Amino acid sequence: MRRLLYQPLFWRHAVPSMAAAKGAPGNIMADGRTVDGVHHTLSAWEAKSDMLAYLRSPRHARAMRRFPGFATGRVYGFEADAVPDWDTALASYHERGRDVYRGR
Repeated sequence: MRRLLYQPLFWRHAVPSMAAAKGAPGNIMADGRTVDGVHHTLSAWEAKSDMLAYLRSPRHARAMRRFPGFATGRVYGFEADAVPDWDTALASYHERGRDVYRGR
């Protein structure tokens, strides 16, 4: 997140989006953590189609439309046989993540 001023706006979208992910069909787990001042989410899905359905859901789409106005971000998604732990997921994110929003 770019500025402390934007934190309420970020959380206004992040909390409902996380709740929607946790309740979405096919979700195995969804969690969020702030590491070194950067908020990260980690989710696991039964199938790629379940994850894509959530990404296209109204709740997530609404948050993503607002995101570029107040934050920057990177993403990294991958398929695995088991849910990764946070250390593994963050290492992969730092090594292979791609920028999706640079903010204004």
